[in-house]
This record gives sequence, C-alpha cells and structure tokens, in this order.
Amino acid sequence: MIAVDIDSALSQLDALGDVPLPREARDKLRAYLDLLAKWNRTYNLTAIREPERMITHHVLDSLAVLPLLEAPDPAKRLALLDVGSGAGLPAIPLAIARPAWRVVALDSSHKKSAFVQQVASELVLANVEAVTARVENYRPVAPFDVVISRAFSDLATFVASSARHLAPGGRLVAMKGVRPDEEIAQLPPAFRVVAMEPLAVPGIEAARHLVVMERT
Repeated sequence: MIAVDIDSALSQLDALGDVPLPREARDKLRAYLDLLAKWNRTYNLTAIREPERMITHHVLDSLAVLPLLEAPDPAKRLALLDVGSGAGLPAIPLAIARPAWRVVALDSSHKKSAFVQQVASELVLANVEAVTARVENYRPVAPFDVVISRAFSDLATFVASSARHLAPGGRLVAMKGVRPDEEIAQLPPAFRVVAMEPLAVPGIEAARHLVVMERT
C-alpha cells in the first residue's frame, strides 16, 4: 500500500481551487498508485519508485492540467486521447477525476497497455480504453476533442503524428518542462499556439508548462 497520505497531497491542489475530488476518486487514485508500485517491481513501467515522488510527479502533475482541459460546457462528454501514455499518465488520473470523459490511453508498449487495461478493470474505470499501437497507425472509431502528450516528443513531431486524430475545433495539448520557445518556432503553419500556461505543481520545483495548439 502507498504509505504517503494522498489526501494531504491532493489538498494542496484543492487549496488552489482547481481540482476538487470526491472521496471515491481519491480512493481510486490511491489504488492506482498501489497497482503501479506493484507492477513496477516486475515490469519497470516508470523510473520513479518512491511513493512521495509518485504522488507529486505522476498524480499531481497529471491533475494540474485539468482546469485547462475543461470544456466550455461542463456537461460535454470530452473525448481525450493520451499519446504515449506509458503507465497511464496523464490518462488514468484524468479519467478518475472526470468519469464522464472518454479517455483512450495509447502506447506502443504491450506491457504498458496491459497495465492500463488491468487498472481500468480493477478500478472499474468504464471510461478508459487501453490501445497498443503507434500513433501513426492508430485508427480510432471517432476523433477526439483533446489529444494530449506528456514528454512524448517535440511539438512539431507531436503535431505531425497526432493532428489527424483531432475532431473539428479540437486541441493538441503538450505537457512540457521549461518553456519550449524553440520547438514552437518549428511548428508547421497549419497550427498555432493558443495558450502556454505555466503550471504550479505542489511538490515539484522544476518548471512545468502546458502548450495548447489549434489549427489555424
């Protein structure tokens, strides 16, 4: 079991007024971290193994983007594709926080997709689908309102490989560290940055930015 109190960690986000979560969601986040720690001992899903850093660098880092992903209409059932999801980050925390959303975790690694599928099954996350494929070869049944990546690639490569999966009016969202000005300068003319927000993630001192892109 994760010994660190995830409630006290999440309360730091609550204090910012950004991500209020009910008890059921908090319990599922804790269960997700327990599963991640268990699988990590055998399958090496993530380099971070300390429980405190798993909370800050995985859960809180994923949830910090949530206010910037919300649809203008709160009742809208957002469809989100997480490219290069790995161990389900940010897909699983976002799906737990917003059970009405449809979330697809896409990764080319079979073992990582198997882990995400196991998490979805054990935690009864009916809104999560794990897909094993390269983003270039993925053929979804419907496009997505948001396509997000976390440390997947540079922005131009992300656009080139993932833009085909956007619904009309959809957004490409990249989770980055330092402000990626050089990468932005390399974006194709068909896309523009509509927002670049610094993220304050409790427990993480390093720079975090969220880059939101749309078709011009």
